[in-house]
Amino acid sequence: MKVGIIDYGAGNLRSVANAVRGTGVDPVILPSPDGLDDITHLILPGVGSFGDCMSELAARQLIGPIRAWIAADRPYLGICLGYQVLFASSEETPGTEGLAALPGTVRRFLPSPGLKIPHMGWNSAIPITPGRGMWQGLGAEPYFYFVHSYFPEPADPSLVAARTAYGLDNFASAVTRGRLTATQFHPEKSQDAGIRLIRNFLGL
Repeated sequence: MKVGIIDYGAGNLRSVANAVRGTGVDPVILPSPDGLDDITHLILPGVGSFGDCMSELAARQLIGPIRAWIAADRPYLGICLGYQVLFASSEETPGTEGLAALPGTVRRFLPSPGLKIPHMGWNSAIPITPGRGMWQGLGAEPYFYFVHSYFPEPADPSLVAARTAYGLDNFASAVTRGRLTATQFHPEKSQDAGIRLIRNFLGL
């Protein structure tokens, strides 16, 4: 096994790398496509904006290789923005095309009285199939750490792996398709539950 973490200049690399090391695996940081052929599992973390992320991925010639990786159904874990950019577009940066690997778009939380945006802190992710796949050993209502103002709205309901309630929205906080897994929450900031989810992704 060889785990690669995409570096596009703004990801939460140190925390993600440390979380992977917590599973007993030493990851490789990938600032370019070089070395991608040697990787068995790919992680795209994310902080920042949808548009900036896509711009940096393009500048580093990573968009085509990431799309090809996903199309080949190789193990992929998208975290936060690494989840959002799987979709074609985002209300955060109108006119910017995402990876378009999954059908749907990224929406902003609906405003409501007293609702704080961004959604920040611990919240539950209710698995569609608890105890199976990425949710093994996590129970029926695991809690994870969130920091975001936008969330994906998949056009295909079968992609949704978990939902989380916040304000007026009950959003898709995780998706799966084949060997692709993506989460709106941050496993690397979610203590034991996050490490367990990463271990599940790696098949450990």
